[in-house]
Order: sequence, then C-alpha cells, then structure tokens
Amino acid sequence: MIMALGLMLAFAGLVTSVVTSAVGVVLFFAGAVGWFREVLPYEHREAIAVQPAPAVVTAHEVGVDYLRVGELGNRAVLPLEIYPYSAGIRGGIAGGIAMAILAVVHGIALHGSPWYTINILAATAMANLANADTATLSSFIPEAFFAALVIHAIASILVGLLYGVMLPMFPRYPGLWAAIVAPLLWTGLLWSSLSVINPVLDARIEWRWFILCQIAFGAVAGFVVNLSERVHTLQHVPFAIRSGIEAPLDTERQP
Repeated sequence: MIMALGLMLAFAGLVTSVVTSAVGVVLFFAGAVGWFREVLPYEHREAIAVQPAPAVVTAHEVGVDYLRVGELGNRAVLPLEIYPYSAGIRGGIAGGIAMAILAVVHGIALHGSPWYTINILAATAMANLANADTATLSSFIPEAFFAALVIHAIASILVGLLYGVMLPMFPRYPGLWAAIVAPLLWTGLLWSSLSVINPVLDARIEWRWFILCQIAFGAVAGFVVNLSERVHTLQHVPFAIRSGIEAPLDTERQP
C-alpha cells in the first residue's frame, strides 16, 4: 500500500509540485524496501502447531457453525460499523451551508460583495471568468451562481459521505479528526494542486479564510454525522444476500 501510494504521488507531482513527487519517491522506495525484506535475504516464516490426526476417523453428519465477525480471531473487515449514507449526506449539506455562509462573509468583509467568492468558485467550470477583473467578480452573474451552487453541493455531499465512512475508523476523538486534521490535510492537498484545478482561485485565494471555511465545514459535518446511530457494514455478507437474491442467514448453527 505504501509503495502504491508513493507511485501515485510521484506521478501526481507532474501536475502539482516537485515536493509532491519527492514525497512520492521516498514513499515508493520505503515501501519497496519493506516489501522486499519480507523475502530477502531470508523469507519470513510463521510457525504453526499441527495437531496429529486421530487414529480412527468416523464419518457422521455435522452441522455448519457460522462464525460471527471477529469471533475466534478470524479476519474482520474494518470498520465493522459505519454511519448510514443518509447521515453523511446530511452532514455534507450542513457543513456546506456553514462553509457557504463564511465564504459570503469573506466576500463582504474583504471585497465588499457577497458574490466575489461565489464567482471565483464558478471560474472552475466557466472559462470566461478566468481573466475577469475584480469588478466583474464582485457582480451577480446568474450562470456563475448556478455553477458554483452545483460544484459546492456535489463536493459537500461527497465529502460528507466520506466522513460517514471514515469517522468510525477513528474511535478516539472523532471530532478532532473531523474539525482539525481532515480539513488541514484537505487544505494541504488543494494548496499543491490548486494552480491546475482553478488558477483564478489560486491567484486570488486568502488562505486564512479558506482554512477557516474548511474547519467550519469539518466541524459542522462531523457533528451532524456523529449524531446518527452506526450501522453494521455488509462486506462480510455473501453477495447473493447483499443483492437480495437470497434471504439473510441466521448466524447461529445451521443444519
């Protein structure tokens, strides 16, 4: 996994920055060395106790005892519980609203217009705003407002769904991960790639306000998601049951 991550970052640096490629190369070789040391110069071996077979084997009918997830040390899929997808959607919408409010406040406070930040976001999909002056970006443009609304809504819902899946993986201090750690990681990723994604935003962005908006999104989305009850994951359930072809089996002993 580390080797694959390093390879991805190494190529991602071709369109972002040389720092990203450098980190990717380091991770690639670190993962490769760790992987190769599993078999070189000596293969890693695990001793397993083998019990002798009984002298007489008697054939008889036995039932099938199904293991529960995690029982007797069998491998389990992590996380075993996640928040429902609806919780992630609600959290993404709530966080998106909080982020939009701060973005409008930013536009009014620094540029005297609530439409400034909205038009900059819309420039991601509207090439005619790439070279627009401050006066144009400070005016209300219906097409830009609709484009920014769609972009912001899709991104907020997707990140909210991601929160719903990932937060149960951090049983300690999920609020800290949602409000601080994840927004800072997301901001760092955008900082290295924003010049390619949205050059207009990269040239005009105020990073302190941007980080504040990200933290507001993470705090609100994480809070809303955490209010929901977790549900069990279905990765360990056979595909036929997940697809509705067969009825769920009881986890107790079956004949």
